[in-house]
Amino acid sequence: MILSMTGYGEVQHSDDGVSYVLELRSLNNRYFKASIKLPESLSVFESEVEKLLRTRLSRGSVTYSLRVRDVRAEAAQEINIAAVESYVKQLGRLSSQLPVQIDLASILALPGVCQPPGLDEAERERQWKVLESMTLKAMDRLIEMRRVEGKALRDDLMRQCAQIRKHLASIAERAPIVLKEYHQRLLSRTNELLAESKLPLQLDDVRREVALYAERCDINEEIARLGSHLDQFEKLCDSRELAGRKLDFLAQELLRETNTIGSKANDAVIAQHIVEIKGAIDRLKEQVQNVE
Repeated sequence: MILSMTGYGEVQHSDDGVSYVLELRSLNNRYFKASIKLPESLSVFESEVEKLLRTRLSRGSVTYSLRVRDVRAEAAQEINIAAVESYVKQLGRLSSQLPVQIDLASILALPGVCQPPGLDEAERERQWKVLESMTLKAMDRLIEMRRVEGKALRDDLMRQCAQIRKHLASIAERAPIVLKEYHQRLLSRTNELLAESKLPLQLDDVRREVALYAERCDINEEIARLGSHLDQFEKLCDSRELAGRKLDFLAQELLRETNTIGSKANDAVIAQHIVEIKGAIDRLKEQVQNVE
């Protein structure tokens, strides 16, 4: 079953005075691209989070956002006294030239003044276990939404394939008639010209011209390839593998064979069917961009 690249998963968790809210979103992208937003105290886990995401997500723009609210006393950030002294000293020198009011709250907001407490090995392991568990649950929910969206995509893709098959069958039925009609037109026109000029009819010349026309306008091979591509396309939609890139390639091949049929057939009725097929293929190509 195909999966959509659009999905959303949210997980909330509380542990010993710490509240976590994780949001995981994914949108269409030809490749996998992760945007990971972690609190500064947990930024050391960014690479591990991306590796974990890649184990189950192969395509799409994935946004990973974790918010943490820690009400424990030990969550208080450490103040870098040396940095504060340095800022105060610089501001003191500046005050001799300009009126400067030193505000402690503003100093605490300066870079390097307040630093999150370091994680010892035990705390690091505990935090990662929480993060890993939440990430796996969020991926479960995101993938389930992708699966539901994928079913709707699959149904629409099958409808478009059915439309292509219907018009392709009409083209296959029409193709032999086109040759017979050309033969009749050529023979009728030749007879008119010969009657006017009183020249004998050379049937071999007519047969040779019809044979050349039949060779130039033979679309049986393209019809067979187009049908084969449709078979592969439908099979991939029901396979267990991630088929987005292959479906995209097959959609391009469907369009290529359709264009060839249209250019070779030289028939107004077939041209109408070609327009309908190309419209269905355009819808296939648009929907395939959503498939993982």
